[in-house]
Amino acid sequence: MLQVVSSFCVLLFSLGLDQAYVRDYHESVDKPALLKAALLPGLLLLVVGLAFCFIVPDFISQALFSVDSVLISVLVALCFGATFVSRFLSLILRMQEKGLAFSMSQVLPKLLFLSVIGFYILFSFGFDFLYLIIAQTLSVVAVTLVYGWNTRQEWLAALSRKIDREKLKPMLRFGAPLIMGGVAFWGLTAMDKLFLRSLSTFEELGIYSVASSFAAVAVILQSIFSTVWAPTVYKWAAEGINTEHIDQITEYVLVAVVILFSLAGIFSWVVTYLLPPSYASVQYVLVPCMAYPLFYTLSEATGVGLGIARKSAYTMIASILAVVINYIGNYWLIPIFGAAGAAIATASAFWVFLVVRTEFAIIVWRRMPRLKLYCLTLTCLVVSIFFVFLGREHYSLFVLLWCGGLCVSLLSLFLKRGVKV
Repeated sequence: MLQVVSSFCVLLFSLGLDQAYVRDYHESVDKPALLKAALLPGLLLLVVGLAFCFIVPDFISQALFSVDSVLISVLVALCFGATFVSRFLSLILRMQEKGLAFSMSQVLPKLLFLSVIGFYILFSFGFDFLYLIIAQTLSVVAVTLVYGWNTRQEWLAALSRKIDREKLKPMLRFGAPLIMGGVAFWGLTAMDKLFLRSLSTFEELGIYSVASSFAAVAVILQSIFSTVWAPTVYKWAAEGINTEHIDQITEYVLVAVVILFSLAGIFSWVVTYLLPPSYASVQYVLVPCMAYPLFYTLSEATGVGLGIARKSAYTMIASILAVVINYIGNYWLIPIFGAAGAAIATASAFWVFLVVRTEFAIIVWRRMPRLKLYCLTLTCLVVSIFFVFLGREHYSLFVLLWCGGLCVSLLSLFLKRGVKV
């Protein structure tokens, strides 16, 4: 609950200005002033919101955890504030292309959290909820301090700058639709588990959660690409670089998506050696679970024109439409198929998200070749759905299909790089 609400607070109180900061960074002459304009409004709103919560001192701990504790409320408030500030400080490193510092700051909170838990175990104390909250808060505050040290020149310069209200207005217009779009996307990624909890059994929820955990390998690609892609493209747009580069990158991302789908299908049997027999169906649910990170990564490439053209409202519409599809799919399929139904509904919703986001980018920015993109991704989606239901009886056939997809993708990659095959 702490992690879910923390991410929601960043999404809500940032007012979309974090994305506006990324969008305007390379076009801004006074970057410290841009940082202050992006960070300060949301930070003030967050502080006011937390102050209201402390009218009843233990309100936060009671609302989130059903625990009466002022100390836990204070720690959670500190965690929210540190998470919010670290979000904006991390963007400085990201936009300055300081990859190593950014990566280390992403890993540090996990390492510190595990270190504190290890300390508890080693010295046999702290086995209660309060100490768990302390460990989480320490890790978040520590990473904020590291971000603060690495970006001290930028934020120290920002302290003396004045906010340009005329500059802030278009930033808010750009960011406001992203709040609704972000909330919709947040619901899109959480809806499957909520429906499984209410419409199915804990066993099905466990199978789906484990399959999603294995599929999270693809989230690495999504995270790396999303971190690098948007700043790079906005920089290209500011410098007037030929847009054919974007089409080339999109082609490579498409090949990577098909390759990862194929590898997941070919080697899904491996998970049966890592899990108990009751989780045997994970190997079939795993492949459609790959759709969320892979289709979303591809949509980041094909839909970048929405950011360049400052038409963020279209991203919100795409997210809301995908949420509706996901809601209908989960409501209809989960009572019948359980975890398999959740995987199919979410995969289908993200394919719709990819198509709608791409089409909107074409409308507001420029045309791009997309027939092959839609055909290949739809083929991956359909084969992964059939794999869920027919994989047990026709496993060899599906392995051949996935091997064929892998060979075609690799051949396409070699030909694009000019390699003689």
